[in-house]
Amino acid sequence: DHTRAKILEMRPDRIREALDSGLVPVVAGFQGVSTEKDITTLGRGGSDVTAVALAAALKADVCEIYTDVTGVFSADPRVVAKARRLEEAVVSAITDDKSEAKVTVGGVPDKPGIAAKLFRELANAGINVDMIVQNTGANGLTDISFTVAKTDLAAAGECCNEVKREIGAAEVTTDDSIGRVSIVGAGMKSNPGVTALMFETLSEHGINIEMISTSSIRISCVIRADKVGDAVRCLHTAFGLDAA
Repeated sequence: DHTRAKILEMRPDRIREALDSGLVPVVAGFQGVSTEKDITTLGRGGSDVTAVALAAALKADVCEIYTDVTGVFSADPRVVAKARRLEEAVVSAITDDKSEAKVTVGGVPDKPGIAAKLFRELANAGINVDMIVQNTGANGLTDISFTVAKTDLAAAGECCNEVKREIGAAEVTTDDSIGRVSIVGAGMKSNPGVTALMFETLSEHGINIEMISTSSIRISCVIRADKVGDAVRCLHTAFGLDAA
């Protein structure tokens, strides 16, 4: 599938020939050839993946990546250097992402097997689902919301509408104006109050949280797309990542 291809094999023979001839090869990333000889494409970050895979195949000493793509804002290295270990940094990076959209299946019967049926149909359609939130049921009904890549939104909406009657859902709505902001840090799991500070900071700047996903080192919030820039800036300040 385009934008979902995985690397099975690297064949850098032509690159080795160019290097042996004293040339500097320029290689297009993000794309490859499928087992059926069709051009296919990797997903988000595919150019970086290409660079790393080529470096491994060529047994390079180092892979250096220079990028002008926004989305990852790291701590000032002078700040991080003050910690004896990187793990001591409570939050070491803020990331943002506007490539996702949200689908909500409303009025779903709150009983076993419904979610399984819904997400099996999405999987069969080749749609990758990321964040999932199910509201607390009321009167035997609940809502299920999840995020997908914007490029999959139309297909996801169509798939959900097709299965809507089968699972007894009342409606399907889609939203392509969302964004995600995340805080990342290995020190989160041992420092209480990180979640509270994130939510307080967003609240103080009038930024509403629509979905939340957590792990031991990451907290991600779905917000309005036009608020992502403001969210990144205020969180950077709140967690001291813009300090000198």
